[in-house]
Amino acid sequence: MSFIPTRAAGLARLAAFVPRAGRAYADGRNSDPGPDRQQAVSLLSPYLRHRLVTEAEVVRAVTAQHTFAACEKFVQEVLWRTYWKGWLELRPAVWTRFLAERDLARSTGGGGLAKAVAQAEAGQTGIDGFDDWARALVATGYLHNHARMWFASIWIFTLRLPWALGADFFLRHLRDADPASNTLSWRWVAGLQTAGKTYLATADNIARFTGGRFAPQGLAQVADPLQEDPLPKTAPLPALPGYDHTAPALVLVTPEDLALESLFTKRDTIRAALAVAAVPGWPWGEPAQAFTAAATADAAQRVTAAFSCPCPVSAGLDGASLIAAAKAANVTSIVTAYAPVGPVAAALAALAPLLAAKGIALHQRRRAWDDAFWPHATKGFFPFRERIPGLLAEHNSVLR
Repeated sequence: MSFIPTRAAGLARLAAFVPRAGRAYADGRNSDPGPDRQQAVSLLSPYLRHRLVTEAEVVRAVTAQHTFAACEKFVQEVLWRTYWKGWLELRPAVWTRFLAERDLARSTGGGGLAKAVAQAEAGQTGIDGFDDWARALVATGYLHNHARMWFASIWIFTLRLPWALGADFFLRHLRDADPASNTLSWRWVAGLQTAGKTYLATADNIARFTGGRFAPQGLAQVADPLQEDPLPKTAPLPALPGYDHTAPALVLVTPEDLALESLFTKRDTIRAALAVAAVPGWPWGEPAQAFTAAATADAAQRVTAAFSCPCPVSAGLDGASLIAAAKAANVTSIVTAYAPVGPVAAALAALAPLLAAKGIALHQRRRAWDDAFWPHATKGFFPFRERIPGLLAEHNSVLR
């Protein structure tokens, strides 16, 4: 299973998948025949995660070749990622809650829990399928979405391990590790995201959708939902302050969006560029780190070509490097893609006052796709799903 970390490779994978985005995808998307066999799924998630290829590009390519009715299931799956991001953006305290719960479980679990978690992560539980998925995740940085659900359910309800530590395990190894999609999917399996609604993995379901490769015994027969304090109220999507596009600026490339040549254009006065491959605490695991580093280098080359200025790649995001780069370019404005809730957003929020103290303004720009869809992630996915066709039609000319 190969994930070449370039935009060209992502576009090639998209082109190869588009003919199968209709009935073939809808019929086969839940089946996981194994990493060495042809899958019905697109395998685009690492590219979408880092926006080497954007959601708008994927949906346009698919709907150009299929009727919406034929490819609706695939379009919905693309929009699940958008929905999760919007949902968390409107409730950022849920990410903070996850981090606190993860850290508490790490610090207070004791030796027995630490041993059980280590065995689960190493694929040494003796549970058919689960152990294979744990080892495959570490080795490849990828799992089929159905396998992720089975794994999370077994982790929570059969092994009775803290859900936050399982979510952390995925974050540390998935190439498409995303704070919103990963955290909220684990919460959904646990019965926290949709209160009282859990996902129970069964041997029959696993055997059916793995073609009989796995049929684990001894799985939990019930999945009682986990409990938590009430969630904070939904906050509106924050408005971004405007800025002078004609003012000379340095463009900052982060792993949140690696196609900045389609976000910033010639009307932006870009005088310099800097790319960062990591921020404190992210990416987490080796497969994700390797993919992100190479993808960032690819993005830096495209930014250099698009804006006719060098785009060096920094190992990490820090104030001193940004200030030095801005001063060297003689600019007092840094522009970057909007970072949704997660480590990059936290890093940028911490840097903004440091830059301001040196007379440098940090501006974020959100994509039209996010502005169109995120505000509607106020409830469950099904009300959001009903709005998808109308929003696509309404905003088609500006979505990017």
